[in-house]
Amino acid sequence: MASISFNRKRTKLKQLLGIRARLALLALILVAPLMLERARSLEDARSREIAAASAEFFNLANRAADAQREIISSVETVLKSTAYIRASAGGMTRSCDILRASLPLTLPWIGNVLIVGHDGLVQCSARNTSVGLDLSDRAYFKEAQSARDFVFSDFVVAKSIGKPAIIAAYPVASINDQIDSIIVATIDLAWMSKMMSKLGGRPGITAVLVDNKGTVLATPADEASLVGRPLESMPQMSSIADMAFKSGQDEGSLSFIGPDGAKRDVSFAHIAGTGSRLIVSIDESKVTAAINRDIRTAYAQLGFVCLFVLLGALIAAEKLIIQPIGIMTSTALRFGQGDWSARAARSRLPAEFVPLARAFNAMASQLMQRERELVETNDRLTVMASIDMVSGLANRRGFQNRLDFEWMKAQQYDSALSLLMIDVDHFKLYNDTYGHPEGDACLSRLGETLSSLAAETMGFAGRYGGEEFCLLLPNTAAARAVEIGETLRQAVHGLAMPHRTSSHQHVTVSIGVACLTPNTALRPGDLIEAADAALYAAKHCGRNAVVEHGFLRITDSPGGVAMAS
Repeated sequence: MASISFNRKRTKLKQLLGIRARLALLALILVAPLMLERARSLEDARSREIAAASAEFFNLANRAADAQREIISSVETVLKSTAYIRASAGGMTRSCDILRASLPLTLPWIGNVLIVGHDGLVQCSARNTSVGLDLSDRAYFKEAQSARDFVFSDFVVAKSIGKPAIIAAYPVASINDQIDSIIVATIDLAWMSKMMSKLGGRPGITAVLVDNKGTVLATPADEASLVGRPLESMPQMSSIADMAFKSGQDEGSLSFIGPDGAKRDVSFAHIAGTGSRLIVSIDESKVTAAINRDIRTAYAQLGFVCLFVLLGALIAAEKLIIQPIGIMTSTALRFGQGDWSARAARSRLPAEFVPLARAFNAMASQLMQRERELVETNDRLTVMASIDMVSGLANRRGFQNRLDFEWMKAQQYDSALSLLMIDVDHFKLYNDTYGHPEGDACLSRLGETLSSLAAETMGFAGRYGGEEFCLLLPNTAAARAVEIGETLRQAVHGLAMPHRTSSHQHVTVSIGVACLTPNTALRPGDLIEAADAALYAAKHCGRNAVVEHGFLRITDSPGGVAMAS
């Protein structure tokens, strides 16, 4: 079964790899280098564009981070200066006057500077607002009192300006431990967002400044709606921020696959002195959308070129190869089916096929002549294979073929079919007495006699084997078959061929006769078996007798009939 399955698969593979498929494959092989080179150049351009975009935006991200650091640094400077004023000016009134006079107007990101007492109440405001405001509940105020160092809050809505901000606090006690005031500055997030403007308006680029709790502090103008929102509400940005926070580094870059399946390159930087980080994410699929469109267009163009080449190759192959092969194949099939006059028409073939057509026509002529000779030889061999050379009658094979034919014919016309089985009496003794050459001569004479009788009775005679002969009588009833058998017995007896070891002193034959009307319930072998049984009965009755299957007729006592089974 395995070999059969393998042969079937091999046949299917040969069909798939026909000449059309091979020509198409050849065309693809010719076009493939162009396709691959074009695809390689486009992919290289894509890689270069990704690398250039990544480098550009990482540089912008670093500049934005530096700008944020400068803001924080400037705030620290203002807080320290104010703390020094408070520590050295003496009273609160004088400190407040100096503060309002010395606050730089070139730092618009500082919303307000406050001097807050140890009880959390605002004692002085650079903007002449918020005096008396209670900040004692603010975490950054408590942390500044306990840490005695710079403190930057996470995202808050500043009480002093009523806007989203981050708060910087610095205790005066860091300079003069006799004074327990806290200097507080509000940093306007809108100005921090302006510092990120160059990172906005770019497809595939996301930039955010987030605090230690993951709340967005600043973004480019096109993403301003994200300010104040927690990253948990933005799954993609949340996963990006998690990667940045978990890295454990102050700044760096990394690549990963986001929840949406897109590859992202991330650059992050920690803003010194605060818990915030600037995070810039590049979505490669969006950054390279234009080059990807170009690549798809180029592939489509290459596809059309390949299709055009394939169609051209197939059309050319059909005209120049397939059709001529079809003509040659059709001519060969006609010739193979016995049309000896089939010849390839050279006028319908391309010049390359003319020598093949000429050779085919010459071969066809030779094959036709050889076929004729072979038919004649086969006819002679068929005759020789069906003839017994000793008796000149049909041999057993020839007889069996004729019996099958006459059986079907008799069954078709519902006619009787009779068979005589004939055996030479004591033929072994004849051979032992006279020798085999004489035995063959005896069989030859018997064959001549039987052949003459077959011609007279429209029968078919044959040598069944050894000294046994048969005579097939189509459309002959049992009674007539018995008469013919008796005629044959007498004819052999009349030859008077001496046989001194026989009780009759000359050659005699025993004959069994059987007659059947063939039908679907019977077979040719039944007729042979019946005739054999009658022949056995004839031998049992003393030989030189004709016995019909079912009755015994002894030639020495005409009219004598006995049952034979």
